[in-house]
Amino acid sequence: MAEHQDETRAAYDDVVDLYASLFADRLETRPFARAMIGTFVELVRGTGNPRTADVGCGPGHLTAMLHDLELDAFGLDISPAMVDHARRAHPAIRFDEARMEALPVEDRALGGVLAHYSMIHTPPGELPALLAEQVRVLAPGGLLLVSFFATDGRPEPVRFDHKVTPAYSWPVDRFAELLAEAGLVPFARLVHDPNSERGFLEAHLLARRP
Repeated sequence: MAEHQDETRAAYDDVVDLYASLFADRLETRPFARAMIGTFVELVRGTGNPRTADVGCGPGHLTAMLHDLELDAFGLDISPAMVDHARRAHPAIRFDEARMEALPVEDRALGGVLAHYSMIHTPPGELPALLAEQVRVLAPGGLLLVSFFATDGRPEPVRFDHKVTPAYSWPVDRFAELLAEAGLVPFARLVHDPNSERGFLEAHLLARRP
């Protein structure tokens, strides 16, 4: 686990300025993802607990979006360079360095967790432990929105050469099964055509902690 995390941290540290410039538009060109995040925000508000973690927040653009939509949002990322950039870009919002499988959050504390393409670098065998950590920090009724690259017609995840560091695409049904096995109830999904030259479908799953 430590080896791939070290590689991911170093890879994102090296591209922070470029990465931030590419995603500065906060989803203005991504209508499907924007719609799912809007739905997520509305449902989190409905829990009465607006405290929300953007895990794998990168330069903080989506954390700021959640904050602007009146959630009590904060960002966590494994890359210290990304955290530093996010703090400078959004000084009113809290950002901390953290690993997704060891979140600095108390049990059952959050109304929401956003994982926007931040689980894609996790090897398949390590994903259940990572999902269990998201469940730990969610209050009953809390929501997880996870977005990832999806395979079409393949039964198992596929490793591919992501532009930053190796990543995995997943069969949507299998990812939903992992959410259920972690103790969540998947209740909504959106799968759409590729938004990039990679050619993978893009998937968004919403799940609730009972």
